[in-house]
Amino acid sequence: MEPKNTYSISVRLKRTKSEYAFVSVPIDGNVLEPDPDDPSQLRINTERLSEAARRMGSEATVPWVQEREPVIEIHPWQTAPPRA
Repeated sequence: MEPKNTYSISVRLKRTKSEYAFVSVPIDGNVLEPDPDDPSQLRINTERLSEAARRMGSEATVPWVQEREPVIEIHPWQTAPPRA
């Protein structure tokens, strides 16, 4: 009996994990700026606040919790496997 040839198609998948963490961003000169309407008052610069939170979130000591099971879907960019 002659061996049968088998074929396959490689499909690139993407798995996205959803996790969350909380960080406490200090309200200091790094995130405060003068209020343009009243320079004697300070306001929070939300862009600086977000940047500080992202930096803090990348620290190894921040505990991340899985929010839900990973979502597996077809990757939008199909490429050949690295071994091809």
